[in-house]
Amino acid sequence: MQILRCPAQLQLLEETLRKSLPSTLPVLGTVMTVARGNPAAHEVLVDSWPNFGIILTRLRPEEHKDPRDHYTNQLAVFYRDKGALRALLGGTEAVVQARAFQMMGMQEGLDEAVQEVASAKGLQVE
Repeated sequence: MQILRCPAQLQLLEETLRKSLPSTLPVLGTVMTVARGNPAAHEVLVDSWPNFGIILTRLRPEEHKDPRDHYTNQLAVFYRDKGALRALLGGTEAVVQARAFQMMGMQEGLDEAVQEVASAKGLQVE
């Protein structure tokens, strides 16, 4: 996963996400915050740029104080491809599964994909 830091990239991503509202709302808010100074210490990750399949927003890893606190360990996701979502959950280091987290997204199939990957890994989902 690639972290977007360039203001021009964040602006282009913001414009792209606005075209797909309301399903992009959870990630769009964070993209806008990061593009405008990032006071909340978040980061925006994409699987590829500029033709992304998935976007993940999260608190910077160095800001995590308590690995059991799923409220501060919130992730927001928007995906164009369910395969990219399964790959993100199943095999990347972008989602640290040793840490409690909360995943937000507004697309159909998100819950099923999370449940599927979690059960395959023997993890508990609430």
